[in-house]
Amino acid sequence: MLSMAGNGDSPGTAYDRLADRIREQILAGELKPGDRLPAEPELSAHYSVSRNTAREALRALASQGLVTVKRGVGGGTFVTTPSPAQISASLRTSLVLMADSAHLTVSALVEIREMLEVPAAEMAARHRTDEELALIREALFDPATVDPATVFTSNRNFHFRLLRATHNPLLEVLAEPVFRVLQERFQRERASRQFWVRVDAEHREIAGYLESGDQAGAREAQRAHLRYLRGTYESIDREGSAPANGEIVR
Repeated sequence: MLSMAGNGDSPGTAYDRLADRIREQILAGELKPGDRLPAEPELSAHYSVSRNTAREALRALASQGLVTVKRGVGGGTFVTTPSPAQISASLRTSLVLMADSAHLTVSALVEIREMLEVPAAEMAARHRTDEELALIREALFDPATVDPATVFTSNRNFHFRLLRATHNPLLEVLAEPVFRVLQERFQRERASRQFWVRVDAEHREIAGYLESGDQAGAREAQRAHLRYLRGTYESIDREGSAPANGEIVR
């Protein structure tokens, strides 16, 4: 049941305020997954807003994965549960905007990555299956023989597959957007072979600990790996350009 309660003095446009009020009811459990929202005319009358305002509010909620629109007989706008991919994409967008506005420093991004991915390595060593370990090993690469695009994709897959092996979907949802923001912010067309040789060696060391189930070893190897990347990220950020040797970090 829709409620008229809400903060009428909240900032933002009319449709922002309406979306906020409906979102509050969803989060409070007053509106549950599967509940059907009134059509635009009833919604606009219920909240004393224009139909255009009601339409834009529903679009905003749909973009956040909180409602979905079904067409045809029995269709309408229904409350739904956001998928992990939608949550991750929304977080990534916010992080990009914060980073671009200098409200989020490189150090803060890397610290969050360390906080998430170091214990993730320990958890992966404890929970990974043989199939997941095989996929992680498939993401290893030889910098001397593969092309840059393959190195890029393999490196990303290594980190994402390790997160998946924790069997904790929330870790994956939180860590993936941080990884992608750093990746995009420091993307370079070329990378030195020496850099990728070290990355490859550290990935193989981590994979070895995952295979043996050495939780402490996996944790500390991941910590050392991310500390190495952290120094490179911060160096690039201070200089405002790629290092002289053309290193790229992921």
